[in-house]
Amino acid sequence: MDSAAQADGEKRVKQFLIEPLQLRGLAKPTTLTKVQFDDMVKDLCARLAYMTDLNLQALEDQCAGNAGGKGKDRFPIANHILDWAGQIQSPEGDGSPLIRAVFSQSLGLDALTQGWAPELLSELKQSRRWPKPFVVRLIRDRAENAIRQMRSVEERLARGTDVPPNEADWRNRRLAIIRRCQAIADLGSRDGGGV
Repeated sequence: MDSAAQADGEKRVKQFLIEPLQLRGLAKPTTLTKVQFDDMVKDLCARLAYMTDLNLQALEDQCAGNAGGKGKDRFPIANHILDWAGQIQSPEGDGSPLIRAVFSQSLGLDALTQGWAPELLSELKQSRRWPKPFVVRLIRDRAENAIRQMRSVEERLARGTDVPPNEADWRNRRLAIIRRCQAIADLGSRDGGGV
């Protein structure tokens, strides 16, 4: 996202999320000073600039329904808002710093070369934490059928055998996710995340 799109996105976050919550009467959380609250709002605007108007409105509705404080009249904390935002519309494109770091290091590079990068990406988007060895084993196990199916489709294509349209579509979608994972790994390496 270029700087003009980022600035426009931040304005839309204010317009469709922050201001409507304030109009509902939601105030800063009692645990934050005014300066901390202003910093939280500024950070939210920057992080959520990617969201569409409709999804920002949906997020506003969810935030209002989950207001904090005893009187349910306080902004939810930023971590909750960001979590809900990711469920409504996950950030596309370059991936979060965590995802970039994972894919630019040996774990992500192994996932790319061994064919389980789509499952690793899905896990990272869901859990938002660096996977421990046990979780990595689960991800690999979950990917086995997809890897086997991909190998089968690729072999049939190499032989010139017809592949049913639904399998060809599945292959194309999976390859698009793998290309996205590779782009994230490349970006992470350029950012200094690679080993």
